[in-house]
Amino acid sequence: MRVAVVSMYTPAHRDGPAVRRTRRVAEGLAARGHDVAWLCSQWWDGTDREFRRNDVRYRAVTQGPAAGSFRSKLPVALRRVGADVVHAVADPPGHATTAATTGRVLRTPVVVDWWDPDDGSRKVARKPTRLTAPSEFVRTAVREHGADEDTVRVVPEGVDYDLIRAADVDERTDLVYVRDRIDRHANVEGFLLALAELRDRDWRATVIGDGPGRAAAERAAADLRIDDRVTFLGRLPPAEFVPILKGAHVCAQTATREPFASGLLWALACGCVGIVQYQAGSSAHELVENADRGRRVTDPQELADEIVGCRSVSRETIDDSFTEFDHDAVLDRFTEVYEAADAAFGLF
Repeated sequence: MRVAVVSMYTPAHRDGPAVRRTRRVAEGLAARGHDVAWLCSQWWDGTDREFRRNDVRYRAVTQGPAAGSFRSKLPVALRRVGADVVHAVADPPGHATTAATTGRVLRTPVVVDWWDPDDGSRKVARKPTRLTAPSEFVRTAVREHGADEDTVRVVPEGVDYDLIRAADVDERTDLVYVRDRIDRHANVEGFLLALAELRDRDWRATVIGDGPGRAAAERAAADLRIDDRVTFLGRLPPAEFVPILKGAHVCAQTATREPFASGLLWALACGCVGIVQYQAGSSAHELVENADRGRRVTDPQELADEIVGCRSVSRETIDDSFTEFDHDAVLDRFTEVYEAADAAFGLF
């Protein structure tokens, strides 16, 4: 299959869950033998318009990020690639709508991946052949933008079960909070308030992640007089945080905004009991709704009570009930969407 990925930004331009997700899909497809061309703004040195990395062909539509120029040049770039299917990201929305319009002209199905509820636009929701969202929470937002229910499918984030099975167990901590970006939505303070309620009990806690909100979280731990029992490790790659998650007993998720709770998923797959503080702007509760080792709470006091209650729950280092989220299984879902888009395209 020839796949054209449309995203002006790559991880070389800016870091974020949407572009990292796009790279995982592109490299996963390429590893399976598909011909993947990523149409982007140039991020490599030199004058060559094409650059290959991990079997993905990056093709420069513009020399640097320039939304207007990228959009105007995208139709010609798509025609030259001659793809069987186009995989576009919803942000910036103008690029997604241009890809969808061009796809109709070229008779090529277009699948738009919509990561955040605030991404995209009404035009993006209505033009592609199919849309994907990482959670039911985001899927609902896409439908509210005007997408037909049958055109939107949930394709979640994934974890690497081979890595989890092979990793050692690091028992340095009992309780863990893990989120790649510690920002104003992370609400680490909610986790810390629950820990403060348990200061007379024996526990060790770890926060994994980094960002502009980390310093405030560290100050909050000091103000609550629990900083000697809470370790802030910063951002770690999976190879380094998986052993810690395998050794932990409980993972708490308190973020107020979360299109998909990737850190929580890793923790659940590593055998942690997952306790989610329900938030209207977060999809995290979806991961624990039907999980044997999942709990839902509404505030830090309930979180503290549930942490105490989990002491009667056995410690585990892996939970196979989440294998549907393995990277290979998630990639299968994307290819199924491509096939469905191709089949549906002939009906238009």
